[in-house]
Amino acid sequence: MRVFINPGHAPNGIPDPGASNPATGLRECDVAKSIADLVEKYLVAAGVEVIGNLQSDDLYEIVSTSNNLDANVFISIHCNAFNTCANGTEVWHYHTSRNGKRLAECIQRQIVDSLGTTDRGAKGAVPHTDTSLYVLNNTDAVSVLVETAFVDNPYDEELLRTRQDDFARAIARGVTDYELEVG
Repeated sequence: MRVFINPGHAPNGIPDPGASNPATGLRECDVAKSIADLVEKYLVAAGVEVIGNLQSDDLYEIVSTSNNLDANVFISIHCNAFNTCANGTEVWHYHTSRNGKRLAECIQRQIVDSLGTTDRGAKGAVPHTDTSLYVLNNTDAVSVLVETAFVDNPYDEELLRTRQDDFARAIARGVTDYELEVG
């Protein structure tokens, strides 16, 4: 299995840091990069081939790089934000991809079970709707977008700040669970 990892948003937050916590200043781009680097480390240790770990504000560059490297699995890592009250984990997949749904469910289960986040479920992204996610719609690989937790929620923010290693381990275990399921 050849895995490509995409930490969400721009490196160092320039020009787009993604979501942030207004009280603490914790930024999505920083959390996503930290978790992605750890996921890479754990996958490599488990014998999984990681062929890329690219953080960029250019979605076309991300998708093209993954496709050109012939990735089998694509994982985009993010933090959610809404109204400071919403919380939990959700993992998105392309709406008609059976293997995408399986991968999303494996990662979702590992994060929720390991960190006790609210289970918001594995969700299918439908092209040309509000749930359309460019990387899922344009990547050739089995792809997921992991919304680890809500950076603007006080409880979730603490998890994102203090338990990045646990998020990374859970995502890596979800990938290896998926690998075992599909052979």
